[in-house]
Amino acid sequence: MNILLKKKNIIERILDFLYPNPTSTLYYINEYTLLISIILTAKSKEKKVNEITKLLFKKIKTPMDTICISIEEIKNYIKNIGLYNIKSKNIYDLSVILIEEYNGIIPKDILKLKSLPGVGHKTASVFLSHVSNESVFPVDTHIHRMMFRWKLSNGKNVKQTEQDAKRIFKKENWKKLHFQIIFYAKKYSPSQKWDYKKDIIYQELLINNLL
Repeated sequence: MNILLKKKNIIERILDFLYPNPTSTLYYINEYTLLISIILTAKSKEKKVNEITKLLFKKIKTPMDTICISIEEIKNYIKNIGLYNIKSKNIYDLSVILIEEYNGIIPKDILKLKSLPGVGHKTASVFLSHVSNESVFPVDTHIHRMMFRWKLSNGKNVKQTEQDAKRIFKKENWKKLHFQIIFYAKKYSPSQKWDYKKDIIYQELLINNLL
């Protein structure tokens, strides 16, 4: 068995033990509010976003709800998270586009999604990983960090990390692994104050001379 396969097997075994049935911790009501939640998490803590959306989604649940209020009103709801000015405008503008071009329904095509204001590759991928069977493996800062620490990717950029993750892990596990790795990274392998002795996977890889 080669080194990469050994490493992959150890990582997946531990993740499956710790998080057998991972699900999203984002608060949302439907596909539209899910997309809004994902947009809001950019440069913002998920916990703070969930606090805000529990209030915001009492006001807006559909694109039509959103265009019936002003950008300023959206801003007032989300002013305690990062980039709230541009996020407010993007939420309003994408709601207009969804109504005018897609009858208020969010497209499941990644290129169409990425054409919406405020929706980049990662946001589109995360959304699709929640709502479709499209083969996506969204890579955020946590997954990017873990792939580098596990020496599965060179850490140069997120695009390269995504390509490496898709090459290494089986497609049917991508959706599950996306959640598992994020949960693991936050708890056992944070970017700051990392204690490698408490990092279960890192220790297991070390013991097996896979780092």
